[in-house]
Amino acid sequence: MKVIPVIETLKEWSKDYGHPTLRRSSLEKDPFKTLISCLLSLRTQDRNTEKTSKALFSVASTPEEILELPQEKLEKLIFSSGYYKNKAKTIKHVSKVILEEYNGKVPSELDELMSIKGIGRKTATITRVFGFGIADCIPTDIHVFVIANRLGWVNTKTPEKTEEELMRIVPKEYWFEINTLFVLYGKEICQTNSPFCSKCVINKYCPRIGVKRSR
Repeated sequence: MKVIPVIETLKEWSKDYGHPTLRRSSLEKDPFKTLISCLLSLRTQDRNTEKTSKALFSVASTPEEILELPQEKLEKLIFSSGYYKNKAKTIKHVSKVILEEYNGKVPSELDELMSIKGIGRKTATITRVFGFGIADCIPTDIHVFVIANRLGWVNTKTPEKTEEELMRIVPKEYWFEINTLFVLYGKEICQTNSPFCSKCVINKYCPRIGVKRSR
């Protein structure tokens, strides 16, 4: 199992690409913005996440400011992220809980984050890793799940189990960046339904487990 060579190869490959929105949010060191951007990112493309995050944060970037926004205005600001009505309700609720129960500060512990309705494990781990810079977990979305299984690193059925297995085999110094690398590679090359195996820079390490159709 060539874990380190794969990661190092992807690090070199990724130099020609920009970081996804959620990874770039780590540069601001603002857990609330990372959390809200992650909620906006659900079931949409990265360009929409970036667009709606910028639009929202230009108007409201704290729990207090979010709660002061009329519901209709919030929905309009995040419209292009899709599912905007549900997302607006979640963002309002999360902001209210953070303000009332955590004095306006996003909790850093996973259990506390996931105790807030609307925050699942993926959002919680992204907030902890990219918002707080605490890389003691591996944010695992569909791209991480699919690529880890295709490589044969894991044989899992859920993102949660995938994260657990990856934490056993991936050296800890790579935990912060593996999500970024796999998300970017999953969007550009190792796509879920039909990966571009002909363009793959890690194909010599990949047994292509579960791949039925490729390009």
